Amino acid sequence: MQNTALIFPGQGSQQVGMGKDFAQTYPIAKEIFQQADDLLGVSLSQLMFDGDAETLNQTYNTQAALYVCSAAILQVFRSEYPQITPIAYAGHSLGEFTALYAAGALTFEDGLRLVRERGRLMGLAGEKHPGAMAALLGLATDVVREICQTASEQIGAPVVLANDNCPGQVVISGDTTAIDAALQLAQEHGAKKAIKLAVSVAAHSPLMQPAADDFRSALDATTFTTPHTPIYANATAQPIRDIQAIRAALNHQLTHPVRWTESVQAMLIAGVTQFIEIGSSDVLTGLIKRIDRQAARVAIHSVPALQAFQPNA
Repeated sequence: MQNTALIFPGQGSQQVGMGKDFAQTYPIAKEIFQQADDLLGVSLSQLMFDGDAETLNQTYNTQAALYVCSAAILQVFRSEYPQITPIAYAGHSLGEFTALYAAGALTFEDGLRLVRERGRLMGLAGEKHPGAMAALLGLATDVVREICQTASEQIGAPVVLANDNCPGQVVISGDTTAIDAALQLAQEHGAKKAIKLAVSVAAHSPLMQPAADDFRSALDATTFTTPHTPIYANATAQPIRDIQAIRAALNHQLTHPVRWTESVQAMLIAGVTQFIEIGSSDVLTGLIKRIDRQAARVAIHSVPALQAFQPNA
């Protein structure tokens, strides 16, 4: 049997219709979507299944929707393939909360409350301190860090490396004017692509500090338990099991980069040979292909994908 890691996507993976086929096919998934609706007091499932993209793309809705969708697919996956026992979990940004739920560190209810509050606070921080994010292709991370430092000094406002997704693909985040300056510098340094993303929240940047300050109290008020399997944290790219370290990592990630490349590399070193992405898309599967082509990878984002999956002996 392969040494498996289950991984969970974050913002950018959402799409109208996500999870609908699971809810229609598997009662266990339908129950989770209904449980989320009941807890939130709104029909989040209706928005996910048949809503409009603009509303789904609002940070407040997106984060809860992605968490619930991945949680529902996870429970179906476990019921269909109980023989698979992961040796690691990880999630990209928001997906880290699903990883914690999967590893038994959070109840579904507490995880949902946290991601809903996280989305709310990030949205408020974005309104008070509007920012931007941009994707850069074809530049080394060291070069991008230098570009961000230069742009920040030129403008007098922050722009930072936000997501180290895979070799040659990073996201920067921060003040809008500083982002523009960084994009110009990136083009001068030969970036293959340098484009702004359709977001108004400067995630994983210093502009999220107000959200981090307020989110800390929500984390402190939440009961965590020791996870049964290590979770590789975005903030450190290392496995964590200690409850206080988990709280610190979740708070830290709001203002610091997602170290996804390093996290995947650390899991490979720990013996992971197969990555299974549980959620609404195959974004992380594509990134892992760029990190290590030899690693087995599969995305369980639809009922046909689940039913086609063949565990390796």
